[in-house]
Amino acid sequence: MELIQEVPRLAAYLAADDAIDHRHPLVLETAARLRAQAPDAYSYARAAFEFVRDTVTHSHDAGDHRVTWRASDVLEQGTGICYAKTHALAALLRARSIPAGLCYQLLADDKGGGHVVHGLVALRLPEHGMWARQDPRGNKPGVDARFSLDEERLAWTVRPELGEVDGATVHAAPHPVVLAALRSAPDGPALWKTLPTAL
Repeated sequence: MELIQEVPRLAAYLAADDAIDHRHPLVLETAARLRAQAPDAYSYARAAFEFVRDTVTHSHDAGDHRVTWRASDVLEQGTGICYAKTHALAALLRARSIPAGLCYQLLADDKGGGHVVHGLVALRLPEHGMWARQDPRGNKPGVDARFSLDEERLAWTVRPELGEVDGATVHAAPHPVVLAALRSAPDGPALWKTLPTAL
């Protein structure tokens, strides 16, 4: 699938905002620590992906009721749902001048409750020349997301027969609907009942 930049200027995918606060000292410190072990852009992007995927717990999987949405808070508290984890990964990538944006899938709720929006990151490495989606939500039985630039290794592949949709837009900032859900939820159980079902 060909991904489409929401904003033509690539600089928009390096900007800081409230959620992707990549100039925060904790984000910069984490990025420096990762870069020490991964000096080139590809190895750094992979290390950042694996760090967020593996060391930041998916709060719903872990039964953690804290709601995070700002990248620095996600890194500080070590937890977040898919959207929060994408903000953290995008911030770590932007901290090292790697363009990063946000993509979304519409997935069917396997419990029969309709659909829910799922968050992904798209990154663009200079030597690769095109956007590549990554899914840092965290692995579990039945989910095996991996870093890949050529063949997507996301947590889920959409099932069109169930009304699932792959969004092709690479957003420069978190979608307002996603941010509103995260910022208004007092805790995880409340958030889980108000997850976006469309963008």
